[in-house]
Amino acid sequence: MAGPAWFIRNIAEVTWREFPDHHGGALSKPLVMPETAGSRHIDYRISMYQPMAHVKLHRHKVQEQVYHVIEGEGLMEIDGEKHVVRKHDFIFLPPGINHSIENTGLVDLVFLVVTSPVTDDVKEMGR
Repeated sequence: MAGPAWFIRNIAEVTWREFPDHHGGALSKPLVMPETAGSRHIDYRISMYQPMAHVKLHRHKVQEQVYHVIEGEGLMEIDGEKHVVRKHDFIFLPPGINHSIENTGLVDLVFLVVTSPVTDDVKEMGR
């Protein structure tokens, strides 16, 4: 069975999307994920949240995530505590941690998110 093919793409080739439970101009470009690249282990996206945009508080059963803030600032709630996040901050979230992020700043909040594995469905992971 052949795996996914390698590629080089430009970010401008990928359209912005508002994923479920993302509100108020919380947009992401799905750069590498199963639907866009055939990846099996990585979901990699860039997100841009307008002021007041946010994702609702949630947690992942099995997925780990890394957030890396590129521009702007906002508040990230992690396990009930709110933390200011800004340019050059990176955040590691193991599975089971409640979290959300909101742009409370004056300009767009831009950040990268890497998630592994690509699904939080324990049944699909066993395939």
